Amino acid sequence: MTKDKLPTATPLTPKKRAILVGASSGIGAALAHRLVDEGYQVALLARRAEMLETLTNEINSKHGETRAIYYIHDVTDYESVPELLKKIISDLGGFDTFIYNAGVSNMVGLKKYDFEKDKITLEVNLLGAMAWLNQVSEIFQNLKKGKIVGISSVAGERGRVGDPAYNTSKAGFSCYLEALRNRLTRYGVHILTVKPGFVQTDMVKEVKKLFWVIPPEQAAADIYKAMQKGKQEIYTPARWRWVMLIIRNIPSFIFRKLTF
Repeated sequence: MTKDKLPTATPLTPKKRAILVGASSGIGAALAHRLVDEGYQVALLARRAEMLETLTNEINSKHGETRAIYYIHDVTDYESVPELLKKIISDLGGFDTFIYNAGVSNMVGLKKYDFEKDKITLEVNLLGAMAWLNQVSEIFQNLKKGKIVGISSVAGERGRVGDPAYNTSKAGFSCYLEALRNRLTRYGVHILTVKPGFVQTDMVKEVKKLFWVIPPEQAAADIYKAMQKGKQEIYTPARWRWVMLIIRNIPSFIFRKLTF
């Protein structure tokens, strides 16, 4: 992690503070920049050390002071989460926002099956999220405030032939976020579920025939705007909401004949 100290918050100079898991590239990196531009101090977590360090240095150089600190972390190391979270909270001096953006897609082909790859997808996209959000939810519940943002996907709306494990992981994550929302709203905690379509990230760079592909910065702008407005769920770009309304209502006997 970075050795530099964050500027100390005082009653006269309060600081907004966020923890962002899955920050090294794509939506995560764009969100990190956006949050700091909007006055946040951030703790950034990811597996890829070099990319994470580069991002943190970019942010701090841009603002002329330490605004971001980073921690190398694999979200499948569930046992490390409680102690790591305590350390981050101590280093940040508290936190009011938590974002889970970690995700992988391990496509194996339309006629192949690979449990090991499927297991990794579920471990990163869903179980890693639960390991972190169980800890964060308890803290925010006790504080009776806080914001949680989960980056899910339009892929969780239906089970499609192309990547069953990814669809399952995102469907499960969306459902989990809804359950947390229903539980925590009464304690003053806000939860936002984000369902992006295609975003220019490493996850889709080898995929052909994509449409409505947006840059990560556009997704980050949509997410930040939704956070400020207290939205419970957004699609980015917004037109995916209407596309998915149609897809959710395609009869199963038709849907199963599709090849995407």
